[in-house]
Amino acid sequence: MPVDNQVSDEEATALRTGCGGFLNRRDVLSVHGADAESYLQGQLSQDISALSIGQCADTLLLEPDGKLCALLRITRVDGSDFVLDTEAGFAPKVEARLRKFLLRSKVEISRLEWRCLSLRGADTESAAAGLLTALAEGGVTILPFEWNGWSGVDLLGPNDLVLDPSSGGLPDGITLCGPDVVETCRIVSGIPAMGSELTEKTIAAEAGLVERTVSFTKGCYTGQELVARLDARGSNVARRLVGVVGGTDPASHPLTFAMTLHAGEAPPAADPEAVGDAVADKVVGTITSAAWSSELGAWVALAYLHRSVESPGPIRVRSGDGLGGWSPARVAPLPLLAD
Repeated sequence: MPVDNQVSDEEATALRTGCGGFLNRRDVLSVHGADAESYLQGQLSQDISALSIGQCADTLLLEPDGKLCALLRITRVDGSDFVLDTEAGFAPKVEARLRKFLLRSKVEISRLEWRCLSLRGADTESAAAGLLTALAEGGVTILPFEWNGWSGVDLLGPNDLVLDPSSGGLPDGITLCGPDVVETCRIVSGIPAMGSELTEKTIAAEAGLVERTVSFTKGCYTGQELVARLDARGSNVARRLVGVVGGTDPASHPLTFAMTLHAGEAPPAADPEAVGDAVADKVVGTITSAAWSSELGAWVALAYLHRSVESPGPIRVRSGDGLGGWSPARVAPLPLLAD
């Protein structure tokens, strides 16, 4: 686990205030054809027709019942050609879902052997100016990134054009950053990820995705009914994605995936270590991602928390089965840096 390591601290600083680079494992699909725009307009939550050439937007691909299939980014290449990218491993699911309602539409869907080099940090524009210019001239797509104050760019293109930073070649001024540090910055920034915060059971409003990914002025799309109904009710869902901040000792009381959350500063019974206490200690949430953060000097996590629990406020965490000893933590607003 990434703890008090000087290299990790330097990488975290680069990703936030300098310029940090890392291989962002993404699956990429091409969707093109005479009916590509109209078909995607009826399948995705974002207003695809409003995108200009070269413009991108985050969007949801939903199942007919409104539950999540995937969080995607769509980029318009030209009038009838679009690129979709999502986290690695989810392209087969996305492609199968898109083909489900294709019928006789004149649309072709195919995988692209593309790579994504991500640069993050407040100094990215100046530190990577030469690299960005060279890759743009070579045909690489430069996509802006900003989520909860974490900013940068993604360089998306064929494998032979976009370098793998792990093999070297990053210009001076760009710090190569490891996956553990990137993951920690993601958690601190409050960005949900496919496979952890985002699954086939996720409702967009729970994860705070609606404002970023949904257009309420476009026409109908598959899965729209649930999104619209919840929005009309003030997005009053049973649980919401929150941040959790734990202990300040990197060597003890770690926050880990699947730990359960319990309301208040103390359990119903007197002995916090007694297994029997968990019977009356209702589970009110579950941790989905966790890491040690050198930025905050504390264990941090993303978790889904029931709406009945005050946020921000005190919380306790137990081991994944909800039966072990508990340790204190607190629910914090996202992003955690603003806490």
